[in-house]
Amino acid sequence: MSQALSDSRLANLGAGVLRNGFDAYHGEFKAITRRAKTRFEQCDWQGIMADAQERLEIRNKVLTRTVQAIHDLLAARVHDHSIWVGIKAVYSGLIADRDDWEIEETFYNSVTRRIFATVGVDAQIEFVDTDFDAPPTHARTPIFRSYAQASSTAALVEYILRDFTFSAPYENVARDAQRAAAQIERALRALRAPLVLTRAQIVTQIFYRGRRAYIVGKIYAGAHTLPFILALQNEGAGIYVDATLLDEDDVSILFSFTRSYFFVQAERPYDLVRFLQSLMPRKRIAELYISIGYHKHGKTELYRDFLRHLEQSDDKFEIAPGERGMVMLVFHLPSYEAVFKIIKDNFDEPKKTTRAQVKAKYNLVFRHDRAGRLVDAQEFEHLAFDRARFDDALVNEMLAKASETVRVENGRVVISHLYVERRLEPLNLFVKYADEYAVRRAVTDYGYAIKDLAKANIFPGDILLKNFGVTRHGRVISYDYDELCLITELNFRQLPQARDEEEELAGEAWFYVGENDFFPEEFGKWLGLAPQWKQIFLEHHADLFHPPFWNDVQTRLRAGEVIDILPYAENQRLRGGDA
Repeated sequence: MSQALSDSRLANLGAGVLRNGFDAYHGEFKAITRRAKTRFEQCDWQGIMADAQERLEIRNKVLTRTVQAIHDLLAARVHDHSIWVGIKAVYSGLIADRDDWEIEETFYNSVTRRIFATVGVDAQIEFVDTDFDAPPTHARTPIFRSYAQASSTAALVEYILRDFTFSAPYENVARDAQRAAAQIERALRALRAPLVLTRAQIVTQIFYRGRRAYIVGKIYAGAHTLPFILALQNEGAGIYVDATLLDEDDVSILFSFTRSYFFVQAERPYDLVRFLQSLMPRKRIAELYISIGYHKHGKTELYRDFLRHLEQSDDKFEIAPGERGMVMLVFHLPSYEAVFKIIKDNFDEPKKTTRAQVKAKYNLVFRHDRAGRLVDAQEFEHLAFDRARFDDALVNEMLAKASETVRVENGRVVISHLYVERRLEPLNLFVKYADEYAVRRAVTDYGYAIKDLAKANIFPGDILLKNFGVTRHGRVISYDYDELCLITELNFRQLPQARDEEEELAGEAWFYVGENDFFPEEFGKWLGLAPQWKQIFLEHHADLFHPPFWNDVQTRLRAGEVIDILPYAENQRLRGGDA
């Protein structure tokens, strides 16, 4: 049929197929997102976890159907470049009056990348940059509600809380408003700001993730503006305010690249992301799109941001600092806050894993609750960069150790597959160069990172310091996934006692060790901490060296419990015990 239709007709039909595909995807995305409110009201934590995975999967399913529909329509002309130039032009016109135009552009790009597998980018048939210099539409409804000055801070907080209703009741709105107001006034005193709030702006939709819901906005006191987030919790007896977050760093940690994505209804994602950036000005637009579930568009924004940075810089890609990995070749551009990871052709001993298994581990992390302790890696394919931007030593190592993935041609370095992650300071380097207070804090948080991962049913495998990094907020995060596995798959055992001197001095285990057996008592051998720091670790986390901690977590997970992991510090909680 495609041979009988004109190019312009095929372009119009193809653009329609693409738009219908996007509408199907976004309709399902929004339907799952809307369920989060009911899940929270009913304390259905298993349900919200299942929804998180389902929402991640629908895009791929709809894309597959859409690509097939395009193949059916265009048939032998599916790779006809001139038709795709027309499809892009028509599609751009179709989305010009839509509130989610930028998400639609990324959906279109995903289809073309699947069909063409373009090396680098092709601006004629892809939205390398958006087609719109400014939002093509005006907001039909405001992204936030405005609240005027009230008789007291507590009264203003109470007005805000009562504007957000649930089928489950609040425990005690007046009490929680008073507690939140006390926190606000302490923060204002620390800033030497007026203790009277002049106004507030609150996002009209609630954010849901895990076992909590969040009211998100900002408050004004004189010349001062503070982020303002109320973390709501529901334990069945009623909803209460568990914490009030008023600091940019705390809010940034809540929206971190190490956490799973929020459920929030955003008819106009562009406006919501810009409002969020006003609370966290140091956070990239890309990360904010990712945080609200639009991970593919976040990847688009990350790529655009990186291209702009390349145009404005002249430093070279080089091998990243830190110990060389056995599985991954890691490099970076010193002026950019990211690292690039390529899977090696062959893995160093004693690694026995495969390329497919490594990719599966990264996919597991993408789909799993990251608990604030796993980096969200963005996967890219068929990238091409100017060879002159690469250090010679890096290119030589790439060609020697990753020639299945990297080639040099026509003055370009072409990389068929890589992961991009936020750059962190490797923990093994951090403990050598940071000041005493920072190291003490990082060593302590290292243990909490392992515990948080365990609660999320993740065992990092290699617990070596070099596999963890430190964020700018001082949080310790895991970023090496090739040995990662589920806690529920392991068998945590007590190390058997030697029965005689011969067994005690044996070079190898004299007892049977199963493939999934793990002996927590041997954890200390892997820490690699100087004695003074190991002692600090033991003071807080000695339980990690014994099976009961692991077996208790394992039992709870196997029973179906979704173990709560605080996304803020314990001392930020407002609960006082009096209902």
